[in-house]
Amino acid sequence: MDSALRWGIMGVGNIARQFAGDVAGARRGRVTACGSRSGEKAKAFAAEFGVARAHGSYAKLLADGEVDAIYVALPNSMHMEWTLKSLEAGKHVLCEKPIAVNREESERMFDAAERAGLVLIEAFMYRSHPLTAAVLSTIADGAIGRVTLVRTSFSYALKQWEGNSRFSVELAGGGLMDIGCYCINFSRMIAGSEPTAVHAAGHLHECGVDDLVAGTMEFANDVLATFVCGMQTQTNNMAVVSGTAGYIEVPIPWKPPVEGAAYTVCRMTPPKADAGSGGPPPKPRETFTVDAPEPLYAMEADDFAATVLDGAAPRVTRADTMENMRVLDEMRRQVGLPF
Repeated sequence: MDSALRWGIMGVGNIARQFAGDVAGARRGRVTACGSRSGEKAKAFAAEFGVARAHGSYAKLLADGEVDAIYVALPNSMHMEWTLKSLEAGKHVLCEKPIAVNREESERMFDAAERAGLVLIEAFMYRSHPLTAAVLSTIADGAIGRVTLVRTSFSYALKQWEGNSRFSVELAGGGLMDIGCYCINFSRMIAGSEPTAVHAAGHLHECGVDDLVAGTMEFANDVLATFVCGMQTQTNNMAVVSGTAGYIEVPIPWKPPVEGAAYTVCRMTPPKADAGSGGPPPKPRETFTVDAPEPLYAMEADDFAATVLDGAAPRVTRADTMENMRVLDEMRRQVGLPF
């Protein structure tokens, strides 16, 4: 294996297109092959993104000797099957979130990767952007005091839902699985601990999956988290981290831009009861910007390559993924999803 990973993309849908487009700007990876159940779709994808080989089946992609790692960009219900087959074929795997239908499947997948001596990582691309590290660093520096509350939202209003995998029970769709997993992951990351209690209330779409969920999480270190996710509802899609001395607004936490990714440290006027505490009043708002060295999915691919080639710690560990799945499982149960 050379110093750059040779990627095979499994599935040619929207998320695969974003990954392929960005990886063209990666330092340590290139897309050498793609695979789809439709040979024509695979050829069209390959032509658009300059991919050398297009395969008309997933099995043929896995048999390609010019591929080191597989990016699994399939519907949720197919993640375990094709991750296991990729590992059996000797390929490292970056699997789109959520990594599986449930925690039990996740465990089987990681166990298989460890037995094979291969890398398996769940793809939460926002974790690779320097904006995320900057927010964590600002919190660690005490800019907002002790963290007490995390509020997030991630929603979109999709009108044409027929035929969309997100609206399929059989494909393990739904808002929690598609975008609520981000809110859960971010809240756990900020809290720095695991929830001791979770609560979820939701609305089920006529197709049987959740199209709106409001969730809360209670953490052992006295942090509370709330979130809203929806597939037919508009929200501001922000993250707000509150503390005893201020709060941080992150307007674009999930897909930060390459240039000018911003966050704002905010501090309110002290209550009158604290007027005698002394010291000048803090600046009410300070906005900071962070530039990324590469496109978002390119950074994710390069982080993955660092784990494979250099033994670097993964951005998203097995333990992180397993705990995220534990919360997802319980919230789906409370909302009444059939999987």
